[in-house]
Amino acid sequence: MSDDTSTSRTTARASRVRRLWPVGALVLAAVAACVTVTALNDRAPGHEAASHRRGAPAPSGAPADSGSASPSAGPSTGPSAGGHAGGGDGGQRSGSPAAAGGKGGSTHPAASRKSVRSLDHPDRYWHVSGGRVRLDPVASGAARRAATFTVIKGLSDARCYSFATSDGGYLRHRDDDGLRAEHDDGSARFERNATFCPRRSSFAGATQLESADRPGRFLRQRDYRLTLARSEDNDLYRADSAFLLVAALA
Repeated sequence: MSDDTSTSRTTARASRVRRLWPVGALVLAAVAACVTVTALNDRAPGHEAASHRRGAPAPSGAPADSGSASPSAGPSTGPSAGGHAGGGDGGQRSGSPAAAGGKGGSTHPAASRKSVRSLDHPDRYWHVSGGRVRLDPVASGAARRAATFTVIKGLSDARCYSFATSDGGYLRHRDDDGLRAEHDDGSARFERNATFCPRRSSFAGATQLESADRPGRFLRQRDYRLTLARSEDNDLYRADSAFLLVAALA
């Protein structure tokens, strides 16, 4: 009888163990799921950062990388002026430096260092000598410095240009007495005299420079001397009044 009792107890225990197997399996599955979720949560930030380092797009709503901002961002500071064809007496201004170039006109940013070369005498540049501006060949270091100017917004009209010398002066006209290099005396007249507006030349790459206070008169060379002259409708005038703003010589 004792053997039968022992066998019965063993059978009952085995039956209870079999009934607990499904419960144990569910518990183990739940524990495994929790461990997996925890591991994924712990790994996610590092994975996302690695994706960004490889150039993956930022998540929706995140700011894009601005480390390579365009150099043209922000307001333009360059002088601007309208243009008209070579010849004529004034023309229509458009307020854009590109328009000053138009068909072959040259443009440049404010406060840029430039030299000015003659179109019909390509071996000669604007050159300050004895306070006057002439077209001269420039070979020495001193001559190259005297032929280099800082081009800024016009003193009397920001759409136009003024040419500053290395010693702090400006190029200005004195009526019909030619182009000079003088220091600003603070007068409105000086500022108007020292302001020149770029106009489109009929020669590719060249620019005409019209006096801001004497419309219809342009800088031109006469016997290598820079003067103001009324516009003329002929090839000689157009060539003598065509200049190229080129890289600074010094």
